[in-house]
Amino acid sequence: MAHIVVDGTSYEVEEGQNLLEAVLSHHLDLPYFCWHPAMGSVGACRQCAAIEYADEDDTRGRLVMACITSVRDGMRFSIDAPHAEDFRKTVIEWLMENHPHDCPVCEEGGECHLQDMTVMTGHASRRYRGTKRTWENQDLGPFIGHEMNRCITCYRCVRFYRDYAGGTDLEAFGSRGRMYFGRAEDGVLESEFAGNLVEVCPTGVFTDRPFSKQYTRKWDLQSAPSVCPGCSVGCNIFPSERYGDLKRIHNRYHAEVNGYFLCDRGRFGSHFVNADTRLRHAGVRDDEAVFEAGGAAPALEAAATALGAERVIGIGSPRASVEANFALRTLVGEDNFCNGLSAREAELAALTIDIHAAGGARIPTLADVERADAVLVLGEDVSNTAARVALALRQAARGTSFEMAASAGIPEWQDAGIRGHGQHHRSPVFIASVLPTRIDDIARETLRATPSDIARSGFAIAHRIDSAFADAGTKHDAFVQEAGTALLNAERPLIVTGAGCADASVLEAAANIAWALKARGSDPALLIASGEANTMGVAAMSASLSMDAALDAAASGEADTLVVLENDLYRRADAARVTAALEAAQVIVLDALETPTAEAASIALPAASYAESTGTFVNYEGRAQRFYRVFEPTDEIAPSWQWIARLAAAAGRNDCTWDGIDAVTRACAAAVSALSGIGAVAPAADYRVEAQTKIPRQPHRYSGRTAMRADVNIHEPKTTVDTETPFSYSMEGENTGGQPGSVVPYVWTPGWNSNQSVFKFQQEVGGPLRGGDPGVRLFDGGTANEGLAARFREAPEPPRANGGYRLVPSHALFGSEELSARSWPILERRRAPYLVLHPEDAERIGVEAGAGITGPSLGASFAVRTDEHMARGAAAVAVGYAEAPGPLPDDAAQLLPDPDFVPVDGDPNVIARG
Repeated sequence: MAHIVVDGTSYEVEEGQNLLEAVLSHHLDLPYFCWHPAMGSVGACRQCAAIEYADEDDTRGRLVMACITSVRDGMRFSIDAPHAEDFRKTVIEWLMENHPHDCPVCEEGGECHLQDMTVMTGHASRRYRGTKRTWENQDLGPFIGHEMNRCITCYRCVRFYRDYAGGTDLEAFGSRGRMYFGRAEDGVLESEFAGNLVEVCPTGVFTDRPFSKQYTRKWDLQSAPSVCPGCSVGCNIFPSERYGDLKRIHNRYHAEVNGYFLCDRGRFGSHFVNADTRLRHAGVRDDEAVFEAGGAAPALEAAATALGAERVIGIGSPRASVEANFALRTLVGEDNFCNGLSAREAELAALTIDIHAAGGARIPTLADVERADAVLVLGEDVSNTAARVALALRQAARGTSFEMAASAGIPEWQDAGIRGHGQHHRSPVFIASVLPTRIDDIARETLRATPSDIARSGFAIAHRIDSAFADAGTKHDAFVQEAGTALLNAERPLIVTGAGCADASVLEAAANIAWALKARGSDPALLIASGEANTMGVAAMSASLSMDAALDAAASGEADTLVVLENDLYRRADAARVTAALEAAQVIVLDALETPTAEAASIALPAASYAESTGTFVNYEGRAQRFYRVFEPTDEIAPSWQWIARLAAAAGRNDCTWDGIDAVTRACAAAVSALSGIGAVAPAADYRVEAQTKIPRQPHRYSGRTAMRADVNIHEPKTTVDTETPFSYSMEGENTGGQPGSVVPYVWTPGWNSNQSVFKFQQEVGGPLRGGDPGVRLFDGGTANEGLAARFREAPEPPRANGGYRLVPSHALFGSEELSARSWPILERRRAPYLVLHPEDAERIGVEAGAGITGPSLGASFAVRTDEHMARGAAAVAVGYAEAPGPLPDDAAQLLPDPDFVPVDGDPNVIARG
């Protein structure tokens, strides 16, 4: 550590860090534009000027840019010196020469970093009266709006998009004062992280296009801390609401999980909350199969009768909270509870927990992923199943360039220097997958094979590392040799796999590799992407019934009533099996959306979405995190656990009488040993900031509490008192950043109205939140148990040809996940359901790319894509699509051309029925 003096005050800082980061870490105010805590410094904007003094006798000093000035012990600076202040004010005036005077109509107004820095420098009037430079804007697709005239040439956009996220279709064009940031031509930004431009840009060049269609100023948005429901990563988010509509999603900083960035599914995939297909009223199906939305009372009365049956089975869900699933298990009993996972999902989730419980490999956070110095991705297309992991892997690939820079004396914050010195040198990354992935460009070697072949290669790599582990014959010896050597030579090796390939042997192979490294004295990390937002939560909750057993019991009459919690069963099992169960039993469905399962319900109860309820999700690393209700639900919508409590009361039960979400959480922690730690996830409802005030969901400038309801009642309604959480439905309270990190509802601090204010909530720039990062780890890899080499000895046999095609799953970031697929911006990026074949197989079947293909096992028709890297005899099928949502069959499938499909507008990726 070093001590520096800034304006007469001594501060302890990290030696070698840049001055800007040092002063911001002490929560001092110093304007900047081009610097970003995740992307380092380039010194482009000249806004962070300060004065450096030679010693304590020096009264003149010299002007330096803080973001490119390393600090050493004993250095003296001033950020308040008149010369530095004048320089910063002049820089703002330069920028304003071409910046339009459109703050009142700019979507960034009120949360604009440029506005904040302009005020901070004291620049209050414009002297320039000349002509301004103007540009034509581009259509960048359904996610991002473009207003190039607002650009201040900070280069943040291209540095994030191209350098950090690996995008290739956004560039800087021109030179000097004529710089243009956009695409070579109009078109959709291809990167799955393009939405981050909205928050990375310090002005209003790149805007949230869906938010623009229902725009509200930041100060009129009501927010709460939440967790993304889009995958198993558990990224932290700030959903924001106005007029009962979810308006937008912003990133919520978490040092160990998502950091400063989200994927586009997480950012734009929550508009299902406002969908027309929401269930809003309880209803009962009458004797003539007509569904009547008659209200809660008759629905509960009918449900009470149904719950009086001799046997009632409850089916949970990996997209419902831990508390909702536990409430259902309490209602029906552990022996009659199914966790809602398909047979294959349940197998893989149980195997994941078993592997982690065996120890021998750390479960990495995304921050750990970024620090890995050798990576093997085994069978998982993380760009589509856990996209934020893919972004972390891109940073891991840069590890070698940082090591080279350190040897050359280049500071790790000197981004341009590191990239220039490192050139194309990367840490070793190896990717074995069914199809090409979006991170293949960072891979040293790639392998294309079926899941069973990938597993066999994984077994061979483990044997290559330690001969005590089972071997498997493989034709990919070069890949095995190079990957095994790189992992063995690494200090922080990482293996990434997951449930995406739906093959247990791939997970077993990944575990063997990690355990072999451990046996050789390494410290490996093993990341297993587990599927949905709460897959690990429901898998940790003991369930006596499998999905197939639950459905068969209903179909056979062994069970008279099914209670289905936030789950479309057609996504979990064979359609015929599901239909037989739904037709034979009384079915009570609790869900937020209309689904095929809800359409078959005898009784439907409208469940709250994650934005209208409070609960807990458990992510892939076993981190339990609390999400909070952003706004009160309307109509008859209520959280699922509350509906279950009301069902129990209607049936005369007294074992589900919880007085709030905290009571459900405590009961779950006491009853389920694997989830015993969830009680410590977040403060209880009676928490108060400094033991005095609640935490406001609304910022201090929130307006229109009377006016926005004047069409209903001219009198201001009494604010609802939230008895379940530490939050208030008002602007009253304190959000200082000193509270636990799990209950920070938004970031704002005086002088910093934009998301850049997050540094005031951090212990240091890029470090944990002042109140600690949210979440509690429920399990970890821990110390290795004995006999790991004997755990998984059987490598899968090579698949045998039997005249059909082996179907393997392919996931789409925009389309495969159930909830986001109901979000209208995601639908605009969703491609038609597809099936990928080797060109020779396509020719054998008699189809071309863009044609339609079907088969008895598929349940729908798919658009054909061809890929020469696809294994012959296999077909990769888009999974999770509404057209064919169910699991893929294990048996080989017959594939046939579908002559009724025709391309739309000549695009082979978009297919419609002719």
